[in-house]
Amino acid sequence: MARSLNPANFPLAAAIIAGLISLGSFGSAFSQPTDIPRTADGRPDFNGIWQAINTANWNIEPHAADFGPVVEMGAIGAIPAGLGIVEGDEIPYTPEARQQQQLNQADWLANDPLVKCYMPGIPRANYLPFPFQIVQSTDTIIFAYEFASASRIVYVDQPDYEAPILSWMGHNLASYDGDTLVIDVTDQVPDTWFDHAGNHHSDALRVTERYTYMGPNVIRYEATLEDPNTYTEPWRISFPLYRRLDENMQLLEFKCVEFTEELLYGDLRKQANTTN
Repeated sequence: MARSLNPANFPLAAAIIAGLISLGSFGSAFSQPTDIPRTADGRPDFNGIWQAINTANWNIEPHAADFGPVVEMGAIGAIPAGLGIVEGDEIPYTPEARQQQQLNQADWLANDPLVKCYMPGIPRANYLPFPFQIVQSTDTIIFAYEFASASRIVYVDQPDYEAPILSWMGHNLASYDGDTLVIDVTDQVPDTWFDHAGNHHSDALRVTERYTYMGPNVIRYEATLEDPNTYTEPWRISFPLYRRLDENMQLLEFKCVEFTEELLYGDLRKQANTTN
């Protein structure tokens, strides 16, 4: 018997459809959400598992489809087209920083830190093709990412908590602007990229994230990025995040270290003895 085309049978599709409906009526859904989940103290409740549906991990700027880095993979290894998530389409690089981005992109398969299982950093962790979970309490919020089991702790209403050192996922301080969760991310190491296209930053990067419900299962994610060493002015990205409604949904393991070890040391693999 054919399966019923009921959205309830396709939970992720249902979430996407709900998001498209919200985007279509952006003014009312975004400015005055009334059906969003809330915590006991009345704040928006962001607990759940979320995922972006876009091609930003390939390139956050608009891009056409292109050949992939491994010709033998054919169509399945090709780079998909994407509209990008950068408002205004183009990152306002300094001339030197744009030149560095182009050098990065020319050999991204060898140079993208993600290939070596480094932590993705912020904001890239939020639009990887992997889900992540938000665990929210009154004074801290934990973001747990499926990729590499990366995580970050966000400190709520603790503005005097200083970063002891630079880190891969940054120093995260949060506050609420009405029903919007605002996270100020600083002190990230300069070794992360935003995508496979080599878009980059320095250790002066400041990311101001904004999480706003557009409906009970869709979050409007916005981030302002500032880095005077790399960009001529602040710039923004935005995209929706969808709640994963799959039955028994949970984060699974993607321990990428073992794959990285194969990449780095696979040529040293012991060969089977076939002489006996």
